[in-house]
Amino acid sequence: MSERGAASAASTGGRGRARQQLLEAAARLFYADGLTATGIDTITAEAGVAKMSLYNNFASKADLVRAYLEARHEEWLALYRRRLERASGPRDRVLAVFDAYADHAALAYEHGFRGCGLLNAAAELPAGDPGRAVVRAHKEEVEGLLAGHLEDLLRGRPDQARAMAEHLSFLLEGAVARAGLEGDGARLRHAREIASGLLESL
Repeated sequence: MSERGAASAASTGGRGRARQQLLEAAARLFYADGLTATGIDTITAEAGVAKMSLYNNFASKADLVRAYLEARHEEWLALYRRRLERASGPRDRVLAVFDAYADHAALAYEHGFRGCGLLNAAAELPAGDPGRAVVRAHKEEVEGLLAGHLEDLLRGRPDQARAMAEHLSFLLEGAVARAGLEGDGARLRHAREIASGLLESL
């Protein structure tokens, strides 16, 4: 590799590290303190990078917020996929969605569990903000996953499967909201028990 190529690769690697540091810092601060209360200077100081690094990696704070929301979605998906690997049938796959939410609540949050980070962020964003579309897409994907597993369970009854998926997604969202207020995952575990009972009655 030429000197110019090596320098370019090192620069790209440095930018990649700075981007990751910024995302990790933003994730901690946005979740703990909220989007509005967290300024660019606070994020760059927490990340240990120069302010220019933020604008070299993100077009604006709004762009960083969107990246944070997308990263949270991917983080949840990874937890869900790990649970799914251990599921032995459609009922277990439905419950894997609940387990993934409980796993997310159990992560070592520096300042405690404050509920769904995506919904917390959406509450601060104005109608029509692109970040709200990311949150909506996540919630729709979760309900879609539930519907897919329920369609496997309720063969030939797609309308019932979709209705039950909506029912369970409401149960899940209510449990997340209460768990966030109470600061732990007990409500999520209870919601899973309720969901399990509903599935047994199908």
